[in-house]
Amino acid sequence: MPTETIAIPAGTPGTEYSLTVHRFGRREARPHVYIQAALHADEIPGMICAQVLRRELAALDGTGALKGQVTLVPVANPIGLAQQILGQPVGRFSLSDGGNFNRDFPDLAALLVARMGDRLTMDEARNGEMVRETCAEALRQQARSSAPQHLKATLLQLALEADYVLDLHCDADAALHLYTQPRSLAAFTPLAALLGARAILLAEVSGGDPFDEALSRPWAELAKAWPDRPLPAGCHAVTVELRGQADVSQDLAEADARAILGFLRHADVLDGKKPDLPELLCQPTRLEASEPIIATAGGILTYRRKAGDAVKAGEILADIIDPLTGTLTPVTTMSAGMFYARSAETFVTPGKRLGKVAGDRLQRSGRLLSP
Repeated sequence: MPTETIAIPAGTPGTEYSLTVHRFGRREARPHVYIQAALHADEIPGMICAQVLRRELAALDGTGALKGQVTLVPVANPIGLAQQILGQPVGRFSLSDGGNFNRDFPDLAALLVARMGDRLTMDEARNGEMVRETCAEALRQQARSSAPQHLKATLLQLALEADYVLDLHCDADAALHLYTQPRSLAAFTPLAALLGARAILLAEVSGGDPFDEALSRPWAELAKAWPDRPLPAGCHAVTVELRGQADVSQDLAEADARAILGFLRHADVLDGKKPDLPELLCQPTRLEASEPIIATAGGILTYRRKAGDAVKAGEILADIIDPLTGTLTPVTTMSAGMFYARSAETFVTPGKRLGKVAGDRLQRSGRLLSP
């Protein structure tokens, strides 16, 4: 199990960060799966799942069971992991500039469409090589003036060669759910079934340039711009939300790792019997139809419904109680669907996002992801 340590320049004298990268299988083998955990550094469920995966993959690699290769980054954000305010971890946003660690990745899709043009041939394999070479060269040329920029470029460079990318996150308080592109749905249906996903959110462009789309969207955009040129599937990427921040246990980590290893067998990365796929627990829905539930008053928040509950249109999901007057403000949903994520806070202010319902009525546009 080769392990690599990659330095991330911190920009502050006497301070340094590094990424630890574990590799399993032969470097040239296909399919290649890249898995990273905790890009939002205080999302721990993916981190503990990665530890189980590291142990299991090392054992499988020792027996020659890997037909493809796996790259595993168990801690994808050492910068955010080091951030604390008065003892509280702050991993979602960079304290240096306020940026979300999973937003504003380089837009390789626009760059590819501009640069590849008539360089594409009628040789699918060669076209795939050129796409990856062009992306890698663009990342090498990218200006990097801050530690977060170095981190984002390094993570993309590590994942560029992959056929499948699994970005392991969690929400505040949530049922297990996935985000991916429509073109990648079939590729990740086995993963959704094995993990027991309660929502699968699909978007070609979700807004905000998150990590997964920075890797999968270039292939889709290039195929759209040059439909007469053969291209491989390239990269299928998915964001896996492993429930909520408090859902950290060895039992859950073992179960999630078993599901991911089962997916690797279905993707022909691992040798061995492919596990039977359970029935999907949800139907995929469009991300633009996902309804953000917003507080219209300030006060004490009490929920009537749990994350993972199916809800009806107009149903009351929570109440906000004014602690001075006792006035109760109900929080309702416009959409029927799955109440797949909710805030972990118990005191809120107007405008606070309280949860999300995977519905089928809304037609939102623009930045579909939370900040």
